[in-house]
Amino acid sequence: MADPLSRPPVPAPYQLPFHYGALHNVGLDFLVDPAPARALLAERHPALAVAEFDGRACVTLNYQLYFAQYPNGGGITQEIECSIIAHPKGEADRVAGLSYREFAHGYDQTKLLGIARLHVLCDNPLAIDAGTKLFGEPKYPAWFEAAMPSLNGPSGERWDVTCRQASFTPDGTALERHDEALFSFTADLTGLVPTPVNNTPITGYGTDADGRALAGPLNVYQPYRHHNLDAATADRVRLRIADRGSEVGRHLSDLVADRPAAGVWSYQSPPVAAHNHPYYLPAR
Repeated sequence: MADPLSRPPVPAPYQLPFHYGALHNVGLDFLVDPAPARALLAERHPALAVAEFDGRACVTLNYQLYFAQYPNGGGITQEIECSIIAHPKGEADRVAGLSYREFAHGYDQTKLLGIARLHVLCDNPLAIDAGTKLFGEPKYPAWFEAAMPSLNGPSGERWDVTCRQASFTPDGTALERHDEALFSFTADLTGLVPTPVNNTPITGYGTDADGRALAGPLNVYQPYRHHNLDAATADRVRLRIADRGSEVGRHLSDLVADRPAAGVWSYQSPPVAAHNHPYYLPAR
């Protein structure tokens, strides 16, 4: 008989799966010293072990802009997940030895290698509540200034994202924006040739309030685009930590500091309609 506790309950008013109407997503991967990553993971997610790629841990920053349609309307959410690539300790014998590039290209078909979330910064109170209750995410308020590739803008493949501090209003239903920046990044991929990769479902790991480890997969129904970076292209990505005194700033400083990015992965939902250029009707 299956363990009745193997799937946590879904609290009202939520239901699963959660369907995205559109998703614009960019992720930055940094190969780092595994020792600080192990220490932080033991503190935050003790059921997980740090994955290593040729002796290095992988810290990933994952920015999302997504739309969801509900019975009474729609909502737009932005968030950033700051994570370490990890796997369950008890499944170590099932994890294949992969290089970073093999992992980024989706070679781990067990999907045990996933994102152990350290910080999830989000601008939507409903999404903060849902992520915390459903997936054990360490999710809290922030707001974002973001520019990204768009068919409705100039040509190019540049992402610019700034994450700023926010707090809940007294009634908890909205966010108050603050001017202070936490961190920012740029990723200029213009002219770089991406590789289409089948790297989903992405397993997201969390730990709930009772200390139980959770794993939830995210399916994306089209390939991601992966840009492998080297010494000649690593400067296309810049991470700037504005507030090193904040918890997320301190962790990024300890884990990443000034290390170069190893790769960038992105996904943008295709358009579903286009409103075309008008034309003049002839005078009669």
